[in-house]
Parts: sequence; structure tokens; C-alpha cells
Amino acid sequence: MTREELIQKWLDHSLTPEELQAFQQLDDYSELMKLQQALQGFKAPRVDVETAYRTIQTTKKDTSKPTSWFKPLLKIAAILVIGFGIYMFATLPNLTIIETVAANKKIVELPDASTATLNAVSSVSFNKKAWDKKREINLEGEAYFKVAKGATFSVITDEGTVSVLGTQFNVKQRNDLLEVFCYEGSVKVAYLQKEIVLTPGQRFLLLDGKEFHNEKENAKDPSWIHNESSFKSLPLQEVIQEFERQYDVKVDASKIDTSQVFTGSFTHTDINLALKAITLPSQLKYQKKQNSIILTRD
Repeated sequence: MTREELIQKWLDHSLTPEELQAFQQLDDYSELMKLQQALQGFKAPRVDVETAYRTIQTTKKDTSKPTSWFKPLLKIAAILVIGFGIYMFATLPNLTIIETVAANKKIVELPDASTATLNAVSSVSFNKKAWDKKREINLEGEAYFKVAKGATFSVITDEGTVSVLGTQFNVKQRNDLLEVFCYEGSVKVAYLQKEIVLTPGQRFLLLDGKEFHNEKENAKDPSWIHNESSFKSLPLQEVIQEFERQYDVKVDASKIDTSQVFTGSFTHTDINLALKAITLPSQLKYQKKQNSIILTRD
């Protein structure tokens, strides 16, 4: 597939996992990501179509020939738009954006020797040039962090911000879920104008705006690092979505109650064992059809 075709599919949000990997190999991938970040801050003004139409009708004149001043004005406007675009692109922050596709993990080396291990279908972005002054990283998805000691290190998500000085912790943010687990040191979670401090073995969960705290666990690191996803008292829907990310398949769960609570785990290395680990405790059955799984009660 040509470069132009990849970019067009990227703009249409229709890249397959394989095409996304090819797109990430483009020479100007980082520049395209910077441009996307800049454009997200702009919105077109809302226009009242009926009012605009009435205004045009009341001021309508013979426009068969452009007036003498109109063409130069268009040229000036075009120059201003292009100039503004070039200025915005040239002054974009030095953002580094790294993401993973389904069934993939990736270790990211940060500028201060800290690391972030990304789970499947996750992304992080950070400013390399400003890192010495502000250790901030944006996260979508799930990542396990090993943070070198130093200034405050903050992980920013849509649901809240996790801040530490030097520690090991896991952050998962998917839709309306924020889950933080502290493995070493201490972690501060800021959310909904509140703050909570976690110590080793403590887990914090924010699900649909509700807070959950669990008893301490003795895990040394997240299970997904070792190719196994574990869940404790989470809706089955969360389990199914993680299964889809790890195996790059679609699951039809329309015939079952996905709000039921699930506690357990599944492997990332054997899809049949994983399906049994999910369906047997929940008293479900499954059928495999090409690249999809159908879950039923029958």
C-alpha cells in the first residue's frame, strides 16, 4: 500500500492493525502525529444555517462577476491561512507518541531512564524537550511504569492523574474505568477533586464514577506483563474487551448479561484455554466463527 493510501485510511480511521504498523514506519509519522495533536484543539464555529440564508437573501445582488476587490481579498485570506498553518506546525511541542495495536506490547524508554510498558491497544505521549522540567506523560489504555527517582512524575488520563516521585505502579484507563495498583513506593491518585495515596499492595478502582478499594495483594508486578490478564470483581464486559485486545478478535456478547461480576484470569498464549477460563466460571458457552466469538447461555 502506498504512503498516500495509508495516510488516507489513517484520516478515515480505517487502518487495520497491520496497516497501522506500516503507517507507524513512515518517515514523517511523528510529524503527522504532531499535526493531529494540534488540530484537536480547534473546532469550527457553529453556524445557524437559517439565519445565514435569510441574511444572504436580504442582501442578494448580482454576483455574476466578482467585484474588483474580491479576488485580492481571497488571495490575502489564503496567504494568511497557509501562514498560520505553517506557524502552528513549526511551533508544535516536541511530542513523542507511541502506541500499540491489538495482541502487542511494547517497552518505552523515557528520557530519564524510567520505563513504561504498554499493554495492547494503548498509547502514551510526552514532551522530550520539557522532560527535565516536567515529567508528565499522557496515557490512553494501560501501562506499567518503573519510575526513576527525581522530580514528580505524573501520568495523565481522562479519569484522573497519578503522581509519584520514584516507584513502580500500573495504571489502566479504559472508557469509564481507572485502575491504579502500587507495587513499590507510594502513589497519589487525583480524581474528581479528591486525592488518595496508595502504598505497596494497594489497589484503587474508579468505575462509572464509583470508588472501590480492595484489600492488599502481594503481587510484584501486573500479571499481563507475563501474558496473563487478571481481574478482581470487575464486570464481565471489561474481561471481554480485554480478551478482544489480546487476541485481536471480536466477541458477540449481545445474548448474555455482561454486567455480572467476574474474578479470575485468562492466558494470552492459547485462545481456547482463555475462552474456557472466561466461560466456565460464568456458566457460558462459546462458538468460534472466523475472526469472531459468540457467547451464549445455551
